[in-house]
Amino acid sequence: MNIKDTSISKENMIVIYKAIGQNVKRLRKEKNVSQLELSLAIGHKAVGTVSMCELGINNKHFNLEHLIKIADVLDIDINEFFKDIKFK
Repeated sequence: MNIKDTSISKENMIVIYKAIGQNVKRLRKEKNVSQLELSLAIGHKAVGTVSMCELGINNKHFNLEHLIKIADVLDIDINEFFKDIKFK
């Protein structure tokens, strides 16, 4: 049995995390939810985490728990965060 190499480079992970952050931001804005409202709804006291994750700065990104909670708050399918993600 041949096992396929499924490793993903660090550069590709950065691209993926940034795309997810952009999708969260777009969907949040489409639902007219502020960063503060979203932050409070997922258990944060300030907008810092959501802001940095949406922009993909300071090596911050949404984890699976965040995405599940955000999908629930925005009343969307979690797959929406992964649409149109392309990497090499």
